[in-house]
Amino acid sequence: MLCGRGPGYRAVRAAAASWKARAVRRAVMPFLDVQKRLGINIDRWMTIQSGEQPHKLTSRCHAFEKEWIECAHGIGSIRAEKECKLEYDDFIECMVRQKTIKRMNAIRMQREKLIKEGKYTPPSHHSGQGEPRP
Repeated sequence: MLCGRGPGYRAVRAAAASWKARAVRRAVMPFLDVQKRLGINIDRWMTIQSGEQPHKLTSRCHAFEKEWIECAHGIGSIRAEKECKLEYDDFIECMVRQKTIKRMNAIRMQREKLIKEGKYTPPSHHSGQGEPRP
């Protein structure tokens, strides 16, 4: 026996490790696991859009995320960051819509500028005054 490590040392260590793992699992598990009882997995729906969705409908950015995951699969995060930048940027733009919102704001500002200068008159239904209804 070296340093108190006899033949049963590994068994005792394994039992202690499994006891610790069970204690940790019990500590983080909710009292009532509603998701499990209802058979849903909201965490998966929110993190991976390509995963199975409720009502079997694909998410808005499913195609972009799928392209990015297929590109980055198996090449490592550092290499994927360089090689799959276009796919990732497309996916993030689809999620955040930053460029789209910026473009829509530019169009709105130009429209307001033209109205102020008198070069553009919006149709009556655009000004909030529709046709009178009976």
